[in-house]
Amino acid sequence: MTKKILLSVFLLPAVMTFAQQYGGMWIPTELNEKEMKDLGMKISAKDIFNPQKASIKDAVVQFNGGCTAEIISPKGLLLTNHHCGYGQIQAHSTVQNDLLSNGFWAKNTEGELPNPGVTVDFIVDIKEVTGQILQGTDNLTEPELSKQIAKNIEIYKNSQKIEPYQSISVKSMYYGNKFYAYTIETYKDIRLVGAPPQSIGKFGSDTDNWVWPRHTGDFSMFRIYADKNNKPAEYSKDNVPYVPKHYLPVSIKDKNENDFTFVFGFPGRTTEYLPGIAVEKIMKEIDPARIAVRDVALKTLDEKMRADDATRIQYASKYASVANYWKKWIGEVEGLKKSNAVEKKMKYEASLAAKNPEIKTTLDQLTRLYNDQAPYALNNAYYSETIRNAETLMLANLYYNYIAAVEAGRMDEKGTAALKNRLSSFYKDYNAELDAKVTAKLLALYANKTDAQFLPAGFEKYKNEAQNIQVIEDASKNSIITGRNEVNGASLSKDIEKAFSNQDKLIKTLKKDPVFQIYLSMRDTYMTKADPQFMSLQTKIDALQKTYMAQQMATDKDRKFFPDANSTLRVTYGKVKGSSPRDAVSYNYQTHLAGVMEKYVPGDYEFDVPKKLIDLYDKKDFGQYKDKTGDVPVGFTATNHTTGGNSGSPALDAYGNLVGLNFDRQWEGTMSDINYDPRFSRNIMVDTKYILFIIDKFADSKWLINEMKVVK
Repeated sequence: MTKKILLSVFLLPAVMTFAQQYGGMWIPTELNEKEMKDLGMKISAKDIFNPQKASIKDAVVQFNGGCTAEIISPKGLLLTNHHCGYGQIQAHSTVQNDLLSNGFWAKNTEGELPNPGVTVDFIVDIKEVTGQILQGTDNLTEPELSKQIAKNIEIYKNSQKIEPYQSISVKSMYYGNKFYAYTIETYKDIRLVGAPPQSIGKFGSDTDNWVWPRHTGDFSMFRIYADKNNKPAEYSKDNVPYVPKHYLPVSIKDKNENDFTFVFGFPGRTTEYLPGIAVEKIMKEIDPARIAVRDVALKTLDEKMRADDATRIQYASKYASVANYWKKWIGEVEGLKKSNAVEKKMKYEASLAAKNPEIKTTLDQLTRLYNDQAPYALNNAYYSETIRNAETLMLANLYYNYIAAVEAGRMDEKGTAALKNRLSSFYKDYNAELDAKVTAKLLALYANKTDAQFLPAGFEKYKNEAQNIQVIEDASKNSIITGRNEVNGASLSKDIEKAFSNQDKLIKTLKKDPVFQIYLSMRDTYMTKADPQFMSLQTKIDALQKTYMAQQMATDKDRKFFPDANSTLRVTYGKVKGSSPRDAVSYNYQTHLAGVMEKYVPGDYEFDVPKKLIDLYDKKDFGQYKDKTGDVPVGFTATNHTTGGNSGSPALDAYGNLVGLNFDRQWEGTMSDINYDPRFSRNIMVDTKYILFIIDKFADSKWLINEMKVVK
């Protein structure tokens, strides 16, 4: 990139005054306070984010590295999605004490359950540090550019004075054109307080996932614990509930269409500024490949999970994780087509090129690179999804990395202990016989869908799915990787310490393992014939995308740019709003408990309803949680621009009160990660009225309500 282009980015005002009405995920230090107030906000931008004094940001945390959560009491009570806490609920569940099915509600703080390894991160401060990070990078190209940036980041981090429990993360924005430093404070003692049964917390399950109208009570509750000085500490029985700088009042006021709302959280990843050629490849090739692999895996798992409760509990969290993006990608493809995303991108590109001829050169180069990369990218999609969703092959991948580390002298005692802990956790929720079927079917798909040039020699034998099932079952039975055969006199799945007792013998046996041999043939072929070419072209694409991003910002003075999501703290704002996604279809912005009863199917895996909830509905025992219709509101939609990572994010009203808990997007608008379209893009939230109704009336946990500041 030329120095001239970089300067055009640096000269942007420190506080952006960009309009957000058509999407946006804004850095909270760069909010357009005027527009937010014009849309109805009654508080100030400093009330939202202020590093010098308590503000709403002090009540918003990143939950366990992936979701968002918020503090809703002066005693560190934490609210997030049921699906964000699902792994922890599952970890405390057994067939005899099935918290997933029955729910869990601590009666007091003594009954709250610890969750080793779970953390929450507070953002203490955000600073723009582009000048420091790009110092000395003029005219550098890869790999020297990345090395210099990494060096500058370390210099910057080492220059900052922080507490032992704090860290600094420097994040790239606008494809490396700007950089921001985040000071993070991490708490490590997080305890499960309450969760509704999955018939509430996961109501509608996969059928309703990404769908509106929605009737899911997708919430769970945790508590942050600290040492006696209110500082982060490892789990200890002597720790006490954390006292926050700020906690969110919980509103149970009625909502009206066009009410102002904003969402505060950690959106994961968006790619709003890709060229049209990239969007076309995603829509026509990459997403369909990913969908095909997960479709096979999910159908195989679902059949067994419906027939066997132990498998259902064992695979519940993993199934939900696989299904989530499977369905999202389906909606994304449909949404990109429906919104004419490729055509819009290319029309926009033509308008940019008319203003700046350098952009046409950049776009022509990007088009050539994406077309050159296409066959390798498609193989990458099939290969990575197959290894990820065939757990037996994923295990083989872990052991491959272990062997490579040992032989390179990089595996010490600490590394081996970490691997054994990871493997023990993995085997706990691994069914070798079931996954042999999944693996067999995925190998057939891979053999049939992959171009011959990317297949290992003799791999055509796996094209017949029916024959594969017996072949892979036999390999699984004879494999130490699956835990169905022994090494060093023990099964890896049952006695990992003994199985690892003789490292040389373990490695020698692994190398001859039938499952390992299948994985190795796939890996060696992929790493030889596809990955180097894919990565080489991607490096060139990334460099040009950085140039293209800077060119867009320098050329289009009318567009309101925000950085793509990258799991950093962001604010998005909009209005409570229904939608009309298809011809003659119109959705209200609010759903109610009556809709739960309409969907109720007794005994169904997805649509069963607890008897107590039915009784409360029949008696109309709604207390203070009914709205103007006389029913309890369950969910609502708004025009906030959200994505993965925003799960559990607080939805706040004009005064900064909690009014909902973000948990999903409307299926017709899931393409908003790539192409936000205000006609279709809606985020879905659990209404705070429903959350408090379940806690109070269903769970009889008024002691938790009493902790909160409830705004009526």
